[in-house]
Amino acid sequence: MLQPLVMCIGEAWRVASLSIDRLDARLLVQHVAGCTHVDLLVRPERALSTDQLARLWVLVKRRSDGEPLAYLVNSAAFYALEFLVTPAVLIPRPETELLVELAIERLQPLKAPRIVDLGTGCGVLAVTLKYLRSAAIVSAVDLSPAALEVARINAARHAVEVNFLAGDWYAPLGGARFDLIVANPPYVEYADPHLQQNGLPFEPLMALSDGISGGDGLACVRAIVVGAAGHLLPDGWLLIEHGYNQAARVRDLLWSAGFSKVASWPDLSKVERVSGGCLY
Repeated sequence: MLQPLVMCIGEAWRVASLSIDRLDARLLVQHVAGCTHVDLLVRPERALSTDQLARLWVLVKRRSDGEPLAYLVNSAAFYALEFLVTPAVLIPRPETELLVELAIERLQPLKAPRIVDLGTGCGVLAVTLKYLRSAAIVSAVDLSPAALEVARINAARHAVEVNFLAGDWYAPLGGARFDLIVANPPYVEYADPHLQQNGLPFEPLMALSDGISGGDGLACVRAIVVGAAGHLLPDGWLLIEHGYNQAARVRDLLWSAGFSKVASWPDLSKVERVSGGCLY
C-alpha cells in the first residue's frame, strides 16, 4: 500500500497500528521521530519528514515480519537500565533479572567482590552488577567480538568499568579466581521448535543453543560447571541460568562437581530458572 509523503506523528501512529501491535507502533514512531509518549498525546500534529516516514514504514514492515522490537529500536530495558542491543547479541529477558537478585544477595558480605560473567552478550549482567556494586571487580567473557563491542558500549553508557575478554568460557581468564561466577549460556536444545518462534530466528543461534544435534542443550552448562572449581575462591558461588525443564539436571551437575548449598530458584512465572551452588 502506498503511503502519503507527509504525515503527522499522531496519524503515523494510527496507520502503523493497522499493521502491528499498537504499543509497538507507538514505540517505533517515538524512535523515528525522537519524541516521547507525551509528545504523541499532546502534540499529535507534529510533522514527520519524508525520510522519517520512509524509515518508519521500513521498520513497521520488519516488525510485521516478526523481527523483535528491540532490534528495530536498538534498545532493551534490564533492571531499570537501558542497553544497546543489535542482532549480534541476545535480547535481555526479564527472567534473567533473577540472576542479578541472587548475585547481590550472595555478594552482600563482601566489600570488593571479584565477579566474572561468562557469555556476557550485550553485557547486562556484568554492567548491572558493577552498577549496583561499584566496588566490585568485574570481568566479562564472550566468544563473539561483535557482542563484546556492544557490551563495551553499554559499560561506557552506564559509566562502569568492566574488564572484557574475548574467548571461550574460562580460556581467557588464566588462573584468575572469583567470588562469583554468573552465566546465562546457550541452553536451548538444537531441535527445540521454540527456536523457530517468537522472533528467535532473528537472534544469534550461538547465544541460544549449543548447536549439538540430538543433544540436551546442556553442553555449555556442563563446561561452565566443570570448569568452575579452577576459578572460584573459597566459599565462591556459581549461578547459572537454564531452561524451564533443566533445573534437576543442572542440580545433579553441580552436586557431581562438588558444590554444596545446591539449589534452584523460580522466576516470576514460577519456573525454576536459575540454579547454583557454593564451593568451599
